[in-house]
Amino acid sequence: MPTALTCPDCGTDYDPGPDEPWRCSCGHALEFVDRPHPEGSPRPLGQLDTTGGLWTFFEFLPIEKHVSFDEGFTPLVDAPEWNAAFKLEYVFPTGSFKDRGATTTLSRAVELGVDKVIEDSSGNAGAAIATYAARAGLEADIYVPADVKQSKLMAIQRTGARPIRVEGTREDVTTACIDAVESGEGWYASHAWNPAFYAGTMTFAFEVAAQRGWTVPDAVVLPIGHGTLFLGAYRGFSLLNEAGIVDRMPRLLGAQAAGYAPIVGALGGETDVEDGDETDIADGIQITEPARGTQILDAIEATDGDAIALGADPIETALDTLHRNGFYVEPTCAVAPAALRQYREDGVLEDDDDVVVPLTGSGLKTL
Repeated sequence: MPTALTCPDCGTDYDPGPDEPWRCSCGHALEFVDRPHPEGSPRPLGQLDTTGGLWTFFEFLPIEKHVSFDEGFTPLVDAPEWNAAFKLEYVFPTGSFKDRGATTTLSRAVELGVDKVIEDSSGNAGAAIATYAARAGLEADIYVPADVKQSKLMAIQRTGARPIRVEGTREDVTTACIDAVESGEGWYASHAWNPAFYAGTMTFAFEVAAQRGWTVPDAVVLPIGHGTLFLGAYRGFSLLNEAGIVDRMPRLLGAQAAGYAPIVGALGGETDVEDGDETDIADGIQITEPARGTQILDAIEATDGDAIALGADPIETALDTLHRNGFYVEPTCAVAPAALRQYREDGVLEDDDDVVVPLTGSGLKTL
């Protein structure tokens, strides 16, 4: 039986099904009623059967495995240039970390008997949802900005999904998509709103801990748009900590692009390098109203974290350095490594702090 949904704000519960709401009637994001909470000492990584990828951690997931390419367990590699470890999320089947949430979201859709899914995206999430919908044999409509990169548009089209290009801002794309969902055109497979997506992204934390011998780093530096990976990391590390599998939480440090930094603004930080300056190079995180902004702020506070905004110059410099060191990633990926350097320059992180940074999307998707 699929897990029911609940609103953590007003307490309303919703029965699972293809017609379940995408958010509470009070406007709050929904969560699963049950959160699996295994306890005990886990096996060392060398003794784990990881052939199922991120589904190795099925005991933590309130969803049965239905739609998968056995994705996950992306490499965690040393990055001496940054004195950090990079987790190579860009080697997923569709070239971005969004596959973590796509496998769980489409598995949830199959559990519920959904016929068609709808998503809005700047590209990566749309490609992931479209690909996993094809794997599941479901129809998919993907709402994208009119100026979406051609490579990402083709990745959506070639799955058989229908891309719907929307003029205007990224928020205009979301509005058009929600209008279609509320008109009954399909089930909202939203990477920002759907709790199934976050069930997938929290496996990032499980993998990091397992690959490090069930220890956590001092800090993780992550990009923040809607914050799907940021919140997934927080939830994953929290579950491990609550279960006694790890003994502390890492600091979660966010990275946003100048001009698109609502979390930084909420924390009282500088959101623009100069008045009116917007960092268009990081198109994957051009979000001005994160669906779960309050939760992101709570995660930052709970982990003694922070968030900063960066202009185009440090991001472009970081991107060039990444490429020269063999990490062929898309521009948005460079925001977190650029932020790592800024955090060290500002004294937020010490040079000898143990830090993990995810590289979230492939450079092949921007050709």
